[in-house]
Amino acid sequence: MRNLGATSRYAEVNGARLFYEVAGEGEPLVLLHAGVANLHMWDEQFPVFAQRYRVARYDLRGYGQSRAPAEQPYAPHEDLRALLDALDMPRAALVGCSIGGQTILDFALAYPDRAAALIPVGPGLSGYEPHSEEGKRFGAALEAAYTRGDLDTALDLATQMWIDGPSRSEDQVDPTMRAKARAMLAEALSLPDIGPPQPLDPPALGRLGAIRAPTLIIVGEQDNPDIQEICHLLAEGIPGARLASIADAAHLPNMDHPDQFNQLVLDFLASP
Repeated sequence: MRNLGATSRYAEVNGARLFYEVAGEGEPLVLLHAGVANLHMWDEQFPVFAQRYRVARYDLRGYGQSRAPAEQPYAPHEDLRALLDALDMPRAALVGCSIGGQTILDFALAYPDRAAALIPVGPGLSGYEPHSEEGKRFGAALEAAYTRGDLDTALDLATQMWIDGPSRSEDQVDPTMRAKARAMLAEALSLPDIGPPQPLDPPALGRLGAIRAPTLIIVGEQDNPDIQEICHLLAEGIPGARLASIADAAHLPNMDHPDQFNQLVLDFLASP
């Protein structure tokens, strides 16, 4: 593998200080992590993609090594825009998992000329309200654990939902991957509250037909029912969108099966 020339820096973005890494040469490609992780969820993608692209990954506001003042209004897709400006990336292909996926969808609607391609991975969707019984039970149990200050139970519940998947047992998950993901999740659960982000107005849910960027949706077959529904809504609503499922994977399919994930992304980006 050739020398990627990776650099790590901070960018002052909309009142926050975002930590990012850039490597490689070529067309821009940006990776946005899930709300249960940080930029290290892309450790198996960053050096591989940098063989063909100029790749950036960053810790979202308040995550990892990024810092932000509490209670300051912000919009994640505007943070992405400002970071792209700082990196001199007028246009980029965007890969985003979970809240990162929601962010790139909002960005593509707010700045359609700047999204070269979209790869939402088990994404959220602005305007969508989770309503599955599985999601309701998880939300209620997680809130109860927080209310009584039982962070260990909260971590166990979140691990089952987001890392293992609702239908997989712990022993069905690669132990090394699980340990790394759980450590990132534990850090995410302990982060200080920086206040709710400003929603896209109007939200993406009713505007999917306006997205024009080539789109590949990736979902783990063991992800939760609400995420599965969002992915099908995207596949049906975004013109020309493709949906790819990864077996034996939950909310972080790029960590469950990195080689398969990487090939899906690279083949899609290389297609006409």
